[in-house]
Amino acid sequence: MGFKPIPAAVALALALIIWFMVPVPEGVSPQAWHLLAMFVGVIAAIIGKAMPIGALSIIAIMLVALTGVTADKPADAMRDALSSFASPLIWLIGVAIMISRGLLKTGLGARFGYWFIAVWGKRTLGIGYSLALSELMLAPVTPSNTARGGGIIHPVMKAIASSYDSDPEKGTQGRIGKYLALVNYHSNPITSAMFITATAPNPLVVDLITKATNSDIHLSWGTWAVAMLLPGLVAMALMPLVLYFLYPPEIKSTPNAAAFAKARLQEMGPVSRGEKIMLAIFALLLLLWAGIPAMLLGDAWAVDATTTAFIGLSLLLLTGVLTWDDILKEKSAWDTITWFAALVMMATFLNKLGLIAWFSGVLESSIGSLGLSWVAACALLLLAYMYAHYMFASTTAHITAMFAAFYGAGLALGAPPMLFALLMAAASSLMMTLTHYATGTSPVIFGSGYTTLGEWWKAGFVMSVVNLLVFVLVGGVWWKVLGYW
Repeated sequence: MGFKPIPAAVALALALIIWFMVPVPEGVSPQAWHLLAMFVGVIAAIIGKAMPIGALSIIAIMLVALTGVTADKPADAMRDALSSFASPLIWLIGVAIMISRGLLKTGLGARFGYWFIAVWGKRTLGIGYSLALSELMLAPVTPSNTARGGGIIHPVMKAIASSYDSDPEKGTQGRIGKYLALVNYHSNPITSAMFITATAPNPLVVDLITKATNSDIHLSWGTWAVAMLLPGLVAMALMPLVLYFLYPPEIKSTPNAAAFAKARLQEMGPVSRGEKIMLAIFALLLLLWAGIPAMLLGDAWAVDATTTAFIGLSLLLLTGVLTWDDILKEKSAWDTITWFAALVMMATFLNKLGLIAWFSGVLESSIGSLGLSWVAACALLLLAYMYAHYMFASTTAHITAMFAAFYGAGLALGAPPMLFALLMAAASSLMMTLTHYATGTSPVIFGSGYTTLGEWWKAGFVMSVVNLLVFVLVGGVWWKVLGYW
């Protein structure tokens, strides 16, 4: 059987109840309501892990085309169902994941980690900051936050912990491993919030904001990076300290760590041709994504963000750093393109058919009846949106299900559009801190056994509060200085 019966039955039951048993509310078209029924069913199946998300996406595309909720003619309905495969944002993330394979293949990602530890690894706190800095360096070109935190940084972290005989199987995780594992994990949500290309759902956030504001706000790669720079750096500076006081490591001085990192670098040998090419392409991507040529030479030199990603991938293929076989084996990229296209398509047509506007209106009237100021009302929306992630095992499912309606309600309640857009965008990554199932990185690091479930959830809640305060207070002032609101 290709699906899990109980989660599949629950998802199907929810879809059928909404379609056939719940009356269509006033102001909502039957087509919008039927699409909502399918959408809720798909989101429930994703949460329940009834099938892999890519397989569910294929079924979602088939259902939208078959039921004709978006168009009367079957050919037009199929065209609508496949429409998001032409989205540049979706290909930006897919191609960037392919590029990030070069960091793993060449070993450049691990080298970054060992470089930093060789310099700052004389104390446990220094190793924590080294891991956080390594995350930050890799974030702009690693849209798979799982690959970054779980695939590149986590093995470096485990190697350091084991060099101090800090091993969960021996009951010695408290020596240094527990602290480093938590720093390894909590770097991930912060760096994910800092760049559009740091986690796969960020372009979806950009798309939903653009649609909600009728294209008045379209966050470019550079705008997002500049906006998140200061609050992101403050959050990254605080995080290792907060965790150090929350779960102090038994070993605080680590003179051997720097020597260990240097030994690992020696084993790796001199920087290889592949690493040099990867580093050069890394720099080129950052320059183009940040819009530096256009700033220096005028708009004629501007390069689209997705075009930039294709330039980077083409150069990696031309130089032989990556082969076409490498690209074909990058399953997560092709998987992301497939499920992203399906979810973006459904969210787009829920918006076009007026369902999002209706639901935003319901939220607005419910909160508006409390008589709160826009500040209090939007704080309530932001907190409800972020902490709803306790119920989600996928940031993409959460964002697709809730972002547009909550953002629309905030605008209707009087929030400055850019301020609320940036806060909601940040919360969409920061909510990953909360649980051991919050995103793909969490089961990888939690599964290593360095923390108990209680320790993980406590650290997650504390860091969610600290991060949210930083982005609201520091971010709010920074965005005011930038003239964003």
